[in-house]
Amino acid sequence: MQWCAILNKGAKRIHLGEDLKNILSEAPGKCVPYAVIEGAVRSVKETLNSQFVENCKGVIQRLTLQEHRMVWNRTTHLWNDYSKIIHQRTNTVPFDLVPHEDGVAVAVRVLKPLDAQDLGLETVYEKFHPSIQSFTDVIGHYISGERPKGIQETEEMLKVGATLTGVGELVLDSSSVRLQPPKQGMQYYLSSQDFDSLLQRQESSVRLWKVLTLVFRFTTCAVLFFILRKHYLQRQERQPPQADGEGSSRSVRAQLLSRAKPEDRESLKSACVVCLSSFKSCVFLECGARVFLRRVLPRLARAQAVPRLQTGDRPGGSLVQ
Repeated sequence: MQWCAILNKGAKRIHLGEDLKNILSEAPGKCVPYAVIEGAVRSVKETLNSQFVENCKGVIQRLTLQEHRMVWNRTTHLWNDYSKIIHQRTNTVPFDLVPHEDGVAVAVRVLKPLDAQDLGLETVYEKFHPSIQSFTDVIGHYISGERPKGIQETEEMLKVGATLTGVGELVLDSSSVRLQPPKQGMQYYLSSQDFDSLLQRQESSVRLWKVLTLVFRFTTCAVLFFILRKHYLQRQERQPPQADGEGSSRSVRAQLLSRAKPEDRESLKSACVVCLSSFKSCVFLECGARVFLRRVLPRLARAQAVPRLQTGDRPGGSLVQ
């Protein structure tokens, strides 16, 4: 994603040649805020010697001790690999980037190389020291759920003469040129790959993140739709099924009352809410309201189970189920 930002903000690819100082002297502030430059590594004074490989010299050396062990997963009931860095030391000496051509007297001093995101180190030595275990140790490891495998010893170096691609701020200071971390929040890179390969790798990473983002959004929308649909169905099940019927009965009753004569309105108010023609003869025990005629009860019972009902003109009559 950072390399897309490089292209959008106009990173300038500069050739490491005799005209480098002229280009920087004509730039505003004698500085290119974000530049891409490629060259060979050359030590300024002293070099670092490999501890394990003869005649191997470099400007950056990283020694790492990494512990490997197997950990029992109680959920999957499998042994999983687990690694942890128990010691790491990095040594550096000042170095420059110089042209591959001979006879070109120009160099770019690289500052703060350990701040770079992609430091192009090469593994020059790697050895695994397995753990020696007795029978008692094996039994104890199975009980504790952790089984050590061994220690891996690694040496990485940035060799003298290696090709390095630097992406950062390029500044002309008096007669020297230096490459340093940019000041505008952009990433600092020192990679062993060329610019085109590094750009292609970063663009592939961007596409992968875009695909993962789309998959995550689609999954989130699908889960949200499922939750809302389930909530809607549960709410529909909790609503009384005859609510529409009661509303239509009330509307029909209101129409009849508006059309009826004044002397007939009292009889309509006492009429059954189901047939709207006879007087009410059943009441609900919960509220004591006379609601419908007793002979329409079977019709209502066929549509839905009716709660406890009481027949008669007043409370105290026989119960109808």
